[in-house]
Amino acid sequence: MPKNSKVTQREQSHEHVTESVADLLAHEEPLDYKSSSLNVGGAAGKKVPQLEVPENDGRPAWNSKLQYILAQVGFSVGLGNVWRFPYLCQKNGGGAYLVPYFILLLIIGIPLFFLELAVGQKIRRGSIGVWNYVCPSLGGIGVSSLMVCGFVGLYYNVIIGWSIFYFFQSFQYPLPWSECPIRRNGTLAIVEPECDKSSATTYFWYRQTLNTTSTIAESGGLNIKMTLSLLVAWIIVCLAVIRGIASSGKVMYFSSLFPYVVLFCFLVRGLMLKGSVDGIAHMFTPKLEKMLEPQVWREAATQVFFALGLGFGGVIAFSSYNKIDNNCHFDAVLVSVINFLTSILATLVVFAVLGFKANLMNEKCVVENAEKILGYLNSNVLSHDLIPPHVNFTHLTTADYAEMYGVIKTVKEGSFSQLGLEPCVLEDELNKAVQGTGLAFIAFTEAMTHFPASPFWSVMFFFMLINLGLGSMIGTMTGITTPVLDTYKVQKELFTVCCCIVAFFCGLLFVQRSGNYFVTMFDDYSAGLPLTVVVILENLSVAWIYGTKRFMQDLEDMLGFRPCKIYFYLWKYVSPLFLIVLISATVVEMAISPPGYNAWVEELAQERFQSYPPWALAMCFALIVVAMLPLPLVYIARRFNLISDGSNKLSVSYRKTMMKDISNLEEQDEARSILGAKPGEAPSSGPARKAYLAPGTNKPLDPNSLSPNSCYGTKNTAPGMPHR
Repeated sequence: MPKNSKVTQREQSHEHVTESVADLLAHEEPLDYKSSSLNVGGAAGKKVPQLEVPENDGRPAWNSKLQYILAQVGFSVGLGNVWRFPYLCQKNGGGAYLVPYFILLLIIGIPLFFLELAVGQKIRRGSIGVWNYVCPSLGGIGVSSLMVCGFVGLYYNVIIGWSIFYFFQSFQYPLPWSECPIRRNGTLAIVEPECDKSSATTYFWYRQTLNTTSTIAESGGLNIKMTLSLLVAWIIVCLAVIRGIASSGKVMYFSSLFPYVVLFCFLVRGLMLKGSVDGIAHMFTPKLEKMLEPQVWREAATQVFFALGLGFGGVIAFSSYNKIDNNCHFDAVLVSVINFLTSILATLVVFAVLGFKANLMNEKCVVENAEKILGYLNSNVLSHDLIPPHVNFTHLTTADYAEMYGVIKTVKEGSFSQLGLEPCVLEDELNKAVQGTGLAFIAFTEAMTHFPASPFWSVMFFFMLINLGLGSMIGTMTGITTPVLDTYKVQKELFTVCCCIVAFFCGLLFVQRSGNYFVTMFDDYSAGLPLTVVVILENLSVAWIYGTKRFMQDLEDMLGFRPCKIYFYLWKYVSPLFLIVLISATVVEMAISPPGYNAWVEELAQERFQSYPPWALAMCFALIVVAMLPLPLVYIARRFNLISDGSNKLSVSYRKTMMKDISNLEEQDEARSILGAKPGEAPSSGPARKAYLAPGTNKPLDPNSLSPNSCYGTKNTAPGMPHR
């Protein structure tokens, strides 16, 4: 670097130079002045090419745009789209729930998803590196994000293990959960009492699969079948991510697309089943009064929030492997729309099948209660005059039973309750809300036992769940490995294998006989509140600390066009406000709802709510504290200079980009000095670049404010340039 360079002069002066810039300058290569435009003896008017940033900076890259989109879709579209969204839709007003969900997707989901894609692509780092750059004092955001990924990955892979177990159990006819087992005592054969009191699918889930205990305090020892299933799940995940995006990208071609094939097959098959239309009609019949309830909007916001995988770090990690000029705005809108449409498709499939199941259960109810009525008629408890003349018990329809039930209830008003008759209304069956494992491993599984060729459909369904879970696990693991590999020089394959081994042994907590209760605990407490805090800090650090105007200017430089002005207001005002309301509502919900879990009571053969014992309650809050602890710790450590700000670990491509800007500025200033003009007064030889104007103002963006250490107040300003 020449001695009269402005940057060299600053280094020799007493002005403060940030560590990140000093580190970047240390890696700058000497300029070739023989070919420089500053060489007065050179050919006049000869255009000299500017210093370009090489495309290959050593960081892995996606093989194609399709591979990247499938990776983001595979991460965002997960098990929640199949067993959480349909439940929320049914619970919160059917078709009316889609209105608040879509509104919140537009004003929270897409803007925040776009924000994460943009920062990952611009800085080309994982979550830790990104937030160390944006604001080092809030670098704990990345660490908290990594912690949440770890907690979620531990129990999420257990669910994949359950799906693997059911997948292999599906290769037999009849399906093992289609009938209750028979207990034989000599010549006497009786149905297993626990199964007889519940159902065959419920018994198979709680007793033969989980072999669950009655309380969380009873460990019961390891469940060997689930332990082996968990081991297989971690081997699959490890093989998928062991070489980073080079291996996971190829897996995504199948794991992201196959679930759609299965969903469409189930939709076509479901629509051919009796009662499927009843289920779909019930699902999308809007209950508009529900839209006025705050709880509906809170649950819609939470679902939008988690459906897109915000705050996990996987979105940022995947985006960091993109080219710098990739149109991440298009990606954000596309993936969000695909996610929403997938939820609609899954809801159609689920309620087409549950409509079929509801019709079967309703017909069974009619038959059982008709037998009761025949018994009362034969014993003269009821008079034959109460039975309408057109009713035929041999071919009793639901309408005939409803008419007969109404007559008996009217005549026997005083003693009707003693008869033990049920109304057998289809609407009641459809209103039985089921979500999570209860939907996938009990309700949906029971419906499939009535399909022709049921083993085939069962294999397809659980293979779909495995692929949905695998796509999300790949994103979760990438959210863990990418920040660590960016920060520390460790071997990728060795680190990935070590992570999977440690995770498997930690996951043994969830494959005890009481492990299902710990899965519920981690699902309720390890991600909800910590992840919401992480995302609001991401939003605030970009919009209010780094600066929304500066971020919009970065986006214009990166994308080649100015994003819509609405993003300025959404990032700066709307999204933070909604997230603060969401955090407040979440805290209130946790405060008023008693912490507990649904335990399976073997004697009663049904679930019963139980409160957590004191040690489990302490564990619940420890999950929240541990996940959020890096936020204050990193802030304090950086505030008192106990650890470095991490800015000396920027990606190679970002260093080269900044060096290019510095070199270009020096060439312009020194050229103007040779020509006798004051720096900054001579017109540029190229077309003038239009400065980004913030909405509602004519003041252009200060180009000297783009300092990674801006939240420390250490940014350098050029002579005569006021601080913003």
